[in-house]
Amino acid sequence: MLHKQFDFLVIGSGLAGLYSAFEASQYGSVAIVTKSKIDVSNSYYAQGGIAAVTNSNDYPQLHLQDTLTAGRGLCDYTPVDILVNEGPERIKDLIDLGMQFDTEDGELSLALEGGHHRRRVLHAGGDSTGKELVKFLIQKVLNTSSIKIFENQMVYELLVEEQQCFGAKSFNPNENSNLCIHAKSTILTLGGASAVYQRTTNPETTVGDGIALAYNAGAEITDMEFIQFHPSSFYSQGGHTFLISEAVRGEGAHLLNSKGERFMSKIHELAELAPRDIVARSIFNEMQKFGDNYVTLSLKHLNGEKLKKRFPSIYAKCKESGADFLDKIPIAPAAHYTVGGVKTDNNGKTNINNLYACGELASTGVMGANRLASNSLLECLVFGKRAIQHAQKQTNFTPSNSNQIGISVNDDLSDLFLNHVNAIAIAMNTKVGIVRTAQHLQEVLNLLDEIKSTFPFKTNEYYSIRMQNLISVCSLVTTAALARKESRGGHYREDFNTENEDFLAHSVQQLNKELTFVPVEIKSE
Repeated sequence: MLHKQFDFLVIGSGLAGLYSAFEASQYGSVAIVTKSKIDVSNSYYAQGGIAAVTNSNDYPQLHLQDTLTAGRGLCDYTPVDILVNEGPERIKDLIDLGMQFDTEDGELSLALEGGHHRRRVLHAGGDSTGKELVKFLIQKVLNTSSIKIFENQMVYELLVEEQQCFGAKSFNPNENSNLCIHAKSTILTLGGASAVYQRTTNPETTVGDGIALAYNAGAEITDMEFIQFHPSSFYSQGGHTFLISEAVRGEGAHLLNSKGERFMSKIHELAELAPRDIVARSIFNEMQKFGDNYVTLSLKHLNGEKLKKRFPSIYAKCKESGADFLDKIPIAPAAHYTVGGVKTDNNGKTNINNLYACGELASTGVMGANRLASNSLLECLVFGKRAIQHAQKQTNFTPSNSNQIGISVNDDLSDLFLNHVNAIAIAMNTKVGIVRTAQHLQEVLNLLDEIKSTFPFKTNEYYSIRMQNLISVCSLVTTAALARKESRGGHYREDFNTENEDFLAHSVQQLNKELTFVPVEIKSE
């Protein structure tokens, strides 16, 4: 096993990871360890943009109000207040570094997205904001000599002793090699868990292994029942899908059922721009009502030339997939964003010393029961900065004496592993999806238990670790969904279909402990 030592270890290479690593490079040596290549992440696929107050007719207080409204009573007040007030400063930092957002007549071009009452969503490259941001930061990272990148690494264990983290162990399956990195501070930025679902907008690597890592190390995990389903994901019979940005509806696109009727205007005052959970559930209901696999997004009443310019990559992808972007696009909801995750304080710190979490896998208290569109990229910046500012004060460091045993691959387990992955993905999609019931949730827990008891787990083995992590993540989501006997935000129970004030609380899960609920932090007068 190869041993390395750094001041900071950043695990993951999405926006949160790249930004944290770049920020940390001012204070010492940094290792970025990433699961595939440095440019494969959810951030890279984020089309819509980044929400922040940059306009004189908008105010942080309004952004705060929109965030709290979307969060359905489960946002913690202080982190939201931090997000909306520090967000504009982080945007200014990026622009000062040379990041170019789209402009119109010399001013920043601002889009409107669901749940926002002002145009405040900055974008870059039209509909490829995440990609442009990630590309920009990758260049910064590659040009920084104090940052070293380790690709194709599966991090399988955090080095934790007496509630203190000293780094992590990882395995490169391509080279069959083991790596141990010791660090003063470790920052988890591995993204969410939506790729455990059969229909997802996420890259297939996004299966929540960062959440499993933290959970196995004893970190608190909160609000895992809240999975955000993006209402408009391209539908094709073969299962090929990609995101049709919320901003397309922001420009005036209509949702039509198979009878050609527009249905959202009867359901919510904001019609197609209602919060995502409402739009996704309404689409699901229309599909159920008529026995359809999809609804259509109609753009033919809009200015085609303007749309082509604003959404060049979506236009190209639709064309490639045989659909006419300027007419009607077949869409259906897909798992998109993990609202809950590893519980952190306002400095991104977990309950384990020297261990931080940032980005989608973190649960900062900002998102509540349902993330407001385009707040996620902003959260990466605001809490990435805060995590590093806190972490760089760590000076005491004793490298861990953890066991030196690495892991290896047993190829005989590969087919069985993949069969189980597919079975779990289908079960999650049909039974822990947009609409849930106690019976369905229990059936999924039974399936996970059955796999757990029959899979031929081997110690220190690649597929065994991945199987264990997948079971953990899906159990966390399903157990929390079963415990929350109400419907709120991204969690909808057909058997408890209204909000219940008794559940104005965060679900908390920790290894070898029963699930508990803790109160939401409200504004102190």
